[in-house]
Amino acid sequence: MNPVLVTTARVYRGSQYVRINVESIDNKFCDTFDPRCIRYWIDVAPIELTQFDDSDRLNFLFVFNAINFCYWGDPKWAVEYRGERYDGAWGMMVALKRALDDGIPILDAKYLSNLTHGELATILRGDGELPLFDARLQILREVGNILHRKFGGRFSNVVKLAAGDTLKLLDIVTHEFPSFNDFASYRGYKVYFHKRAQLLIADIYRSFKGQGVGNLHGIEQLTCCADYKIPQVLRKLGILEYATELADKVDNKVIIPHGSTEEIEIRANTIWAVEFIKSKLKSKSVQIAAMDIDSYLWLLGQNKSPTDKPYHRTYTIFY
Repeated sequence: MNPVLVTTARVYRGSQYVRINVESIDNKFCDTFDPRCIRYWIDVAPIELTQFDDSDRLNFLFVFNAINFCYWGDPKWAVEYRGERYDGAWGMMVALKRALDDGIPILDAKYLSNLTHGELATILRGDGELPLFDARLQILREVGNILHRKFGGRFSNVVKLAAGDTLKLLDIVTHEFPSFNDFASYRGYKVYFHKRAQLLIADIYRSFKGQGVGNLHGIEQLTCCADYKIPQVLRKLGILEYATELADKVDNKVIIPHGSTEEIEIRANTIWAVEFIKSKLKSKSVQIAAMDIDSYLWLLGQNKSPTDKPYHRTYTIFY
């Protein structure tokens, strides 16, 4: 079983700051949910990944997910590409594609292992400040070095090593590439989240439509990706409820420290809220994976409203 699901269960059961409103799952989500509306986020992304051959596509998804985290700021970092403006994950995706257009070999593991501050600044140039820039530089050097030294520079070799087993691929990615090993300590024991690693695997599966290198069995064992957008949407839907103390911090944009009890409980309850949604939908004969609900909620969160409450602010490389 996915260690994310196993370890977050204890957090869900013992949470003091976050609660899942099961009635809202029934009344505000499942009763009106239309599975025909599900789209996977990468299918509506601004970059068409089929333009790459299989090996380059895997390297692109790997590099992208290695630095796909922490975009919030004021003003928010944004990128101009072909006359359009993008921020967040889509901003990162177009920044990487723009680099390739400019002849910068960001898919070359050896190049990444020796990446300089100035080179990354050029790659990620945009408006506003991108948080944790130095952490992104360190991560790209790390993954480039490991990919070059141990896997011949190609992430396809990592995928082959898993032999089509989703959880084995998750284990390889989180053990071979330390920056993907997303865990925290809660009341003395380890809790795994593995947001970026799980999203990477889901992206591979969806980008290749479950065929070829994307033919991964056990894909349904992935959980949702516990970030800051999914809990924001779940809270808006009345599915996640915060204790007054935590709600005041989130609504006033007070930093919630990474690894704090409050942050861990937000993330763990996000995962279990999606699991309960999945279970309820299956009771209505809707066969769906957690990653599909995740994508549905993430895209729902792109429809911003002035009345939306803020998402929690945490400086972290993990989401």
